[in-house]
Amino acid sequence: MKPLRVGMLGLGTVGAGVINLLARNGAEIARRAGRAIDIMHVSARDLSKPRGCALDGLTVSAHAEAVIDDPEVEIVVELIGGIEPARELVLRAIERRKHVVTANKALIALHGNAIFAAAREHGVVVAFEAAVAGGIPIIKAIREGLAGNRIEWLAGIINGTSNYILTEMRERGASFGDALAAAQRLGYAEADPGFDVGGIDAAHKLTILGAIAFGKPLRFAGVYTEGIAAIEPDDVRYAEQLGYRIKHLGIARRRDLGVELRVHPTLIPERSLIASVHGAMNAVLVHGDAVGPSLYYGAGAGAEPTASAVVADLVDVVRAHTTDPDNRVPHLAFQPDALSQMPVLPISEAHTAYYLRMLADDRPGVLAEVATVLGESGISLQAVVQPEPPHGAARANLVFLSYPVREAQMDAALARIRELDTVSGPVTRIRVEHLDVA
Repeated sequence: MKPLRVGMLGLGTVGAGVINLLARNGAEIARRAGRAIDIMHVSARDLSKPRGCALDGLTVSAHAEAVIDDPEVEIVVELIGGIEPARELVLRAIERRKHVVTANKALIALHGNAIFAAAREHGVVVAFEAAVAGGIPIIKAIREGLAGNRIEWLAGIINGTSNYILTEMRERGASFGDALAAAQRLGYAEADPGFDVGGIDAAHKLTILGAIAFGKPLRFAGVYTEGIAAIEPDDVRYAEQLGYRIKHLGIARRRDLGVELRVHPTLIPERSLIASVHGAMNAVLVHGDAVGPSLYYGAGAGAEPTASAVVADLVDVVRAHTTDPDNRVPHLAFQPDALSQMPVLPISEAHTAYYLRMLADDRPGVLAEVATVLGESGISLQAVVQPEPPHGAARANLVFLSYPVREAQMDAALARIRELDTVSGPVTRIRVEHLDVA
């Protein structure tokens, strides 16, 4: 059978990785797919820029439209990133009845509903395994491997930059700024790291995972998003004393009235499976009612890990290329007419435990005063830590670990605590998840 002909938009790190992977493992991949995969036409904005792959025999164009409009191209791989012109180009490919493979999490999170509708209308596949967690096949695992389960919750370290920074803060006692600078030197963080450390990148990925886990439309606007810039070395140290580690998690949880979708720094027990995921690695913990918790771990970025996911999608498209498109695996795991309209709950309805740190006057009665406010707000405490202040200091840190309560209750209690004359400066709040029960 003749090879399936592929056009690729973007020839950066991942694009070069795809070309190299197909060149190295092409025969093995053809055995899996049933026919060869032939990249024949690629686009790159700067044709003079050196590439990390051989381009012999490929047509290289400066304009992405030339790849899409090439009548020989049957599948389009979009590796440009961002929203525009990627959205317009993907829709153009779909309108020309060409299958699409993309690694673009922002595009899927914000415009996936419309893109999937267009794909169904034109009878083509849109595959996006590489959009979440790089080389970890987490979308396939949830959508296919766990199809017999009711997914109760999932929690993931899905941004390697943030995980690297928090690892540096824990292992080396580095400040956030110093750890970020180290991540930038190693290429783990961009010059403008806002999307990573601010949680936006993770929120894009959580939007996709939540939709697939619970069979609901993509709703990026409903994800509560909080970054890690406010985490201080003291918080990392006190968390360790309490038997926890701080991780930047994306959490999706099914509740009776809807689903929680939230990205934020989280205390998790040091014995938890996901607590041992260090450096720039990614991991997703999924809890199904039949299988229980299962952990998916690996490289979340990089040329060949991401290329691995892109090529896996190409293999899936090749396998399904001549079959009835209505019988393929649905984009969001559930049939389009069976998607649930369950609401995404506001963060005020989240139910979790809390770590609190505040600077208070170092005199008798202050700790009891704060504890009284928490008690009157219906908040019970698991632990209280009052580290010894520096000699002669007028104020000391107070650290509290609560039992689970509604976020709205904690909001009300913190509003009262901030009004106390004995407490100064901001109150640091980090949510706590144990990730071992439904």
